[in-house]
Amino acid sequence: AAAGLCPCRALLARRGGALRALCGSVRGLAAGQETHFGFQTVTEAERREKIYQVFESVAKKYDIMNDSMTLGIHRVWKDILMHKMNPSPGTLLLDVAGGTGDIAFRFINYVRSVRERQLQRKLKHHQNLSWQEISESYQEDKFKLLGDSQVVVCDINKEMLKVGKQKAQHLGYSEGLSWVLGNAEELPFDDDKFDVYTIAFGIRNVTRIDLALQEAYRVLKPGGRFLCLEFSHVSNPLLSRLYDLYSFQVIPVLGEVIAGDWKSYQYLVESIRRFPPSGKTEELKAMIEDAGFLKVDYQNLNLGIVATHSGFKL
Repeated sequence: AAAGLCPCRALLARRGGALRALCGSVRGLAAGQETHFGFQTVTEAERREKIYQVFESVAKKYDIMNDSMTLGIHRVWKDILMHKMNPSPGTLLLDVAGGTGDIAFRFINYVRSVRERQLQRKLKHHQNLSWQEISESYQEDKFKLLGDSQVVVCDINKEMLKVGKQKAQHLGYSEGLSWVLGNAEELPFDDDKFDVYTIAFGIRNVTRIDLALQEAYRVLKPGGRFLCLEFSHVSNPLLSRLYDLYSFQVIPVLGEVIAGDWKSYQYLVESIRRFPPSGKTEELKAMIEDAGFLKVDYQNLNLGIVATHSGFKL
């Protein structure tokens, strides 16, 4: 159904090299169209370049700035997204714009936890096993705690991926984890490949959100799930004013003090205010539905500061 929404999607589904090139040329023609970079009006090509430079600049301080800007609450939001996903062993996850690995590491921890509980239940049901048999069974199964689960982190920015890989090495994550340089608007993966697609605090930085959503639909298996975590629209007038005051007066200062980069965090604040463009959470819901997803819903968190969006490829 989604292919009928966009001729370019139908061409992508055929995987012909020449047809992909044709789609690329169509996108190239659109590169001169005007869009927004924060509160600035720029071409689509200029926006892509500017956003790349922003994340290249902030990559090394990205995690500490997230903690500073949100007082650590971003960790709770990401935990909520993971519990909403509730992945089981064997799940194949694509995490887009997830360069520093926050979602990927949570996914691995969650699946390991599920597998450990399964192993404990398995051993409890075998009451007649000797201590040696229990020990051997546990030792054998604990090395397969991820089952066949895999998470692929895809990010367009080399510096963000570099930081993510360093974190993974430092924290001891290696099994079931891979890193791919790629554009959300033209993913380097086959059709019908992943069980779940996540994008956390990344979709507002995509220049053509419609293309990114179509690509998310394409790479998901039938029955696959789309999950998005993103800043949203604060509806309470008083909270909205306080939020604006904090965002515009405090966050850029934190960016300068911690990361030595006022401009990048000024953009990030402005990008939040411009997303969704109409200031209504329902707008993103409608765009997800237009890409072909069904059973689309969203949940506002912290009075609308952020929202989770969910949809299924059915």
